[in-house]
Amino acid sequence: MPQDKGKGKDVLVEVKNLKKHFQVGGNQILKAVDDVTFDIYRGETLGLVGESGCGKSTLGRTLIRLYEATGGSVKFAGESVHGKKSKAELKKLSRSIQMIFQDPYSSLNPRMSVEDLVAEGMDAHGLSENRTERHKKVIDLLELVGLNKDHAKRFPHEFSGGQRQRIGIARALAVDPEFIIADEPISALDVSIQAQVVNLLRKLQRELGLTYLFIAHDLSMVKHISDRIGVMYLGSMVELADSDAVFEEPLHPYTRALISAIPVPDPHLERSRERVILEGDLPSPIDPPSGCRFRTRCPFAAEECAKSIPEWREARPNHWVACHLYGDGEMAANRLKQEAGHGQ
Repeated sequence: MPQDKGKGKDVLVEVKNLKKHFQVGGNQILKAVDDVTFDIYRGETLGLVGESGCGKSTLGRTLIRLYEATGGSVKFAGESVHGKKSKAELKKLSRSIQMIFQDPYSSLNPRMSVEDLVAEGMDAHGLSENRTERHKKVIDLLELVGLNKDHAKRFPHEFSGGQRQRIGIARALAVDPEFIIADEPISALDVSIQAQVVNLLRKLQRELGLTYLFIAHDLSMVKHISDRIGVMYLGSMVELADSDAVFEEPLHPYTRALISAIPVPDPHLERSRERVILEGDLPSPIDPPSGCRFRTRCPFAAEECAKSIPEWREARPNHWVACHLYGDGEMAANRLKQEAGHGQ
């Protein structure tokens, strides 16, 4: 089993320099995921946030091999996810890694009963010996996610959005996976239901020892469920740290902007706190800016940012960032001088 030597934790998913590019319109290349590196530890929830179009969902789908990687590598429990695989290897992989999709209605076949939907994976992997055992397993799964046995014979259109997402969760759990990628699992749900689904996922993680990649754009909800948070911008990872560290001491200017946009319940604090306003629109991933991709919207942008791509580095213990403010160049030197001046 791979180990993260700095923390002594089991690394379940190891992503190195991962790229997923799409050819669009002639010879243009859309770099949806570009040179992303991170680990996911066994038993943790890694939250992944960023604006729409930043590559979060593409990254999740590449991890589970719904998309083939353009470059780099993904290892699950020490074994490569991509490359040539036998049918047996692909079957084992599909059982170990499951996905919960954003829209619980479009991801469920409307012509299939709930029982058949939940049991689909069990049937494919031969996990029940007969119809009686199959039915019992489905009922147990439905009860595990907060539904009941009467729901087994009904069809997706008879359920609310929150109930449909619970069916999707039961279907993902049916093959006893180790790792679940939750791709915006609450964004299509009413706000009142979102917390229920997140709390259910946390409960299941404790009971079943699951590992999650939780993809979302709602930072406050990601903080509620995640042990660590990764921030993506325009196909690249710009920051990764423990959840509390990301909120209490965000290093990357983009992360600071995202956090400053979260409403605060206290009206006096909301009026007095500093907001980071991003200028301009998100650039096209087909023609990203040179150097640092965030520089066209960054309040600290300098010549250094246009000339070179910032290195992905550990700026604080277990706190990774890709920003010239924390590199070896002039911007970092100036930042350190300013911090030293404030400390006097």
